[in-house]
Amino acid sequence: MGPLPIDADGRFEGYASVFGKLDDGGDIVMPGAFRRSLGLRGRHRIKMLFQHDPKEPVGTWDAIREDDYGLWVEGRLVQDVPRADALRRLIAKGAVDGLSIGFRTIKSTRASREGHRRLWEVDLWEISIVTFPMMDLARIAPGKPPASSRLERSLQAAMDVFKQ
Repeated sequence: MGPLPIDADGRFEGYASVFGKLDDGGDIVMPGAFRRSLGLRGRHRIKMLFQHDPKEPVGTWDAIREDDYGLWVEGRLVQDVPRADALRRLIAKGAVDGLSIGFRTIKSTRASREGHRRLWEVDLWEISIVTFPMMDLARIAPGKPPASSRLERSLQAAMDVFKQ
């Protein structure tokens, strides 16, 4: 069995969004889409929720940053919060591993050919732990992927954007 994606203190990490990939809602997040929002809000003002429910805060973000692949996050669940304690166990067993972003669109374009919306700038409000993420690749992961696989995925994402 590999490393668990969460430690005993409730710390976990993963990608909350991946650049250049189509999500189930027809959106493609472009590199740099979060830059301004992260600069204005910082990680402390971006909430960690369960299933995008504002009545279900479950933790805090230690780090949120864009890299060449997507929006990398490192967070921790708050101990002694019943939902967070349950999530810690569910994540450790692999029952829940999705991440999803809550945002307001600032700048987007829609390709007339396929109709997909490209998100160039978003105002990021929250990142949720979810059962079913809109972006299948947005997952809690047991550590950052190796640099070579990140580079390969980034190149593939760039090629996918130019194909569309």
